[in-house]
Amino acid sequence: MAQFIPVILAGGKGERFWPLSRFDQPKQFLCLDGSGKSLLQSTVARLPDWAGEVWVVTRLGLVPLVQAHCPHLPPERILGEPEPRDTAVAVAWVTQQLLQQYGDEVIVGIFPADHWIPDAVQFQQTLAQAVAVATQNQGIVTLGITPTHPATGYGYIQQGAAVSGGAYRVVRFTEKPDLAQAVQLLAAGDYSWNSGMFFFPAGLMWRELAQYAPAITAPLAQQGVAAYAHLPKISIDYAVMEHTQRALVLPVTFAWDDLGDWRSLERLAKNPLPAQQVDWGSSGVTVYSTDPQELVATLGLDNVLIIRDGKVTLVAAPERTQEIKKLLTQLREQGYGDYL
Repeated sequence: MAQFIPVILAGGKGERFWPLSRFDQPKQFLCLDGSGKSLLQSTVARLPDWAGEVWVVTRLGLVPLVQAHCPHLPPERILGEPEPRDTAVAVAWVTQQLLQQYGDEVIVGIFPADHWIPDAVQFQQTLAQAVAVATQNQGIVTLGITPTHPATGYGYIQQGAAVSGGAYRVVRFTEKPDLAQAVQLLAAGDYSWNSGMFFFPAGLMWRELAQYAPAITAPLAQQGVAAYAHLPKISIDYAVMEHTQRALVLPVTFAWDDLGDWRSLERLAKNPLPAQQVDWGSSGVTVYSTDPQELVATLGLDNVLIIRDGKVTLVAAPERTQEIKKLLTQLREQGYGDYL
């Protein structure tokens, strides 16, 4: 098997799970699945023994937190971005570093730090398959999650012709669809959810970035991390994956969730933040609290989400939790930035 280096992307602003997540403690540093480990720690723990040295890309201000959660990682393998520039820049910077250290043919795996994947054995078997596909086909392999419902919060990938190793060439990427389009994509039968996990030979990714995103690679090649402030803010999907002819999708079936907002916790078997609640005459009320001694009493409510953390309480319509970022902008504008 080719040498394999896993890279974990662990940035973020701590918005999606506010008020539990904050700017100085994004969700990957939280335990949201009841396991006793932070999502970052779980991401590291489920990597296979045959994987090489783990690298982490994070926001510069979060480097000490990464070190606290992963004390076994040497400091030189934790890259702190001076400012967030989205995933294309993060992938480009770490790929540049890995090329210098491991050479063109090393297979790089990109993993978001905040996914929930309970079956480590099946996950590790899939990684071995993805590394083999990336090596044999000299491609950029995306793990495609088998859809279970017409989700509107995920990107979709259409599979085309089969290649060796159980993967397919990518026909197209579709960004987060509306519900009607999501129903159509699910019915088509040849679409997967875009997991955000990628596998590629380091040299191939750098060449594809240089072709489709030279505004990133040229400054990085000349100035290194000092170029960050001048680099475009763009995702790896927009910068490379929607343009490259080397994109492959490997459909997978293991249980997966990206824990994108508070409602995603309802899909987990164990409640990580049980609260004492007394209710009279309500329906559809979900309560989370970081203080198990705290009591939340509800009366006559319908379809409400309540989250308590210290001095902050969020009361929301569950179907609108994707709009928390807008609420946080309002808080910031009204002088409540200390609560972010």
